[in-house]
Amino acid sequence: MLVAGAANIVVAVAKLVAGLMTGSSGMLAEAAHSTADTLNQAFLLTSVHRADRPADSGHPFGYGQERYFWSLLAAFGIFVAGAGFSVFEGLLTLHRGEHNPLIAYVVLAVSFIAEGISLLRATSQMRGEARSRDSHVLEHVRTSPDTTVKAALFEDTAALAGLVLAAAGLLLSQLTGSPIWNGASSIAIGGLLIVVAVRLGLDSRELLIGKAADPKELGLIQAEIERTPGVGELLELLTMYLGPDHLIVAARVTLDDEVSADQAEDLADDIDRRLAEKLPQVPHVFIDPTQAPARPRAARPQPSQPGASG
Repeated sequence: MLVAGAANIVVAVAKLVAGLMTGSSGMLAEAAHSTADTLNQAFLLTSVHRADRPADSGHPFGYGQERYFWSLLAAFGIFVAGAGFSVFEGLLTLHRGEHNPLIAYVVLAVSFIAEGISLLRATSQMRGEARSRDSHVLEHVRTSPDTTVKAALFEDTAALAGLVLAAAGLLLSQLTGSPIWNGASSIAIGGLLIVVAVRLGLDSRELLIGKAADPKELGLIQAEIERTPGVGELLELLTMYLGPDHLIVAARVTLDDEVSADQAEDLADDIDRRLAEKLPQVPHVFIDPTQAPARPRAARPQPSQPGASG
């Protein structure tokens, strides 16, 4: 992540110089884009270090949810530093001319190679995680609680798309002699960054307020609890992510009559162990033995009263 951050700084400076020399608003928008990516890398690096702190008395489940807070700040940074500047610059330069864009094409080509390598790395990591969960890549991207990897994937994809838009704006402005295309490409890059920022922000918000495990994991947890010897019925199952690597599992169950208090503790430990082997996160399992809900009794027929006539 440090290497990616340093590369983003170098690319941002190169894009800024090219934008100032050519007068290209698309290049200036891309400079803002790379600056926002650098800011995002700083937030995500901070989130990783702070989330890895061990649990303590004040935070008994650890600091895993720090990732979601810093990811939310990163999304806000992309929205303000990247999207806001790009749209503003595009509107200002719709009627501004530009100089020879050769240096801009060179910077765009080098940036495309660097961002392409970064995207391949992020995609490879996401595919590996999807395989470990026996899931499709797109499904894993949609349901993964790891906003750090998801943010890197979204950023790199948006970066390549932004470079294509900037190059298209330059080329069309050069072919038509109209600066409108260059300004339009800057506005389009801003719109692209707004989409990325909103998507990351919504994902972080959902996890911050308490997101349940995805349906596939819920099904696995339910099956493991219900097949445990001694469990009569699973009455209620609640789950919540405590960061990408930890998951709370709270289950209210009925136990068979012959299960003693000591056996109930062993039963809970057995469920915890089996879930830890099958889930990608570390589960924190809480089993609440509950009496079976009373079944409604069938109404007894009332005896006929003496002397009643039919």
